[in-house]
Amino acid sequence: MVSKALGKYVQSLHQKKYRQRHGAFLVEGGKSVLELLSSDLETEHLLATAEFASQNRALLPARLLTVVSENELTQLGTLANNTTALAVARLPAEAPLPPTLPADALLLALDEVRDPGNLGTLLRLADWYGLPGVVLSPGCADAYAPKTVAATMGAFARVPVWERDLAAWLPTLPPEVGIFGADLAGDNVHRLALQPAGVLVMGSESHGLTPSVAAALTRRLHIPRGAGGQAESLNVAISAAILLDNFFRGE
Repeated sequence: MVSKALGKYVQSLHQKKYRQRHGAFLVEGGKSVLELLSSDLETEHLLATAEFASQNRALLPARLLTVVSENELTQLGTLANNTTALAVARLPAEAPLPPTLPADALLLALDEVRDPGNLGTLLRLADWYGLPGVVLSPGCADAYAPKTVAATMGAFARVPVWERDLAAWLPTLPPEVGIFGADLAGDNVHRLALQPAGVLVMGSESHGLTPSVAAALTRRLHIPRGAGGQAESLNVAISAAILLDNFFRGE
């Protein structure tokens, strides 16, 4: 059984203001919880069904574990149905942004990407390509919202995030650092020989880059539509995946 106090605490973490107040966030689902436990992040509480606890006993710290029913897990969390586990983790302190980045690596920067599912998928992409981290504008979705965490498929535990005012930060980068962004009038990305260094800036699917951020770009990239293609636009995460793959094509 979950105590009333713990239940109230867990449910409060559905909201950003309480995640910030308590310095904690939710991790839901067995795979994500196991990713958390194998990471350097601190786990505060661990709730799991008897079946999940039995199957993963060697991986679950007994001092943190509370065995609960599937119904309790589902009621406490945000998933429509949770049959495995839920954990409360401490929010990591923001690591310093290394001064040599992004001159010697490719950073992904997100400009007002407000959908948590898209943000989670973009963090997953950063994990796949081994990016050193992702820079978020203040208007982005919360990187530690439950839907974002779930969409990262474990990347939340490995990919650093930094919050910066992009319009103020981008112009401070050294002039040799490339700042790339998607633009319908940009260069055909398939005809370029890109190297994985600089900053790739992605905007929201509905509005694109904000004007002040777009003004900081040093090169605009275009993903050409295939012959006969009728789609008006691409999802921001799909666009980022195509662009990132072109940066790493020669690696």
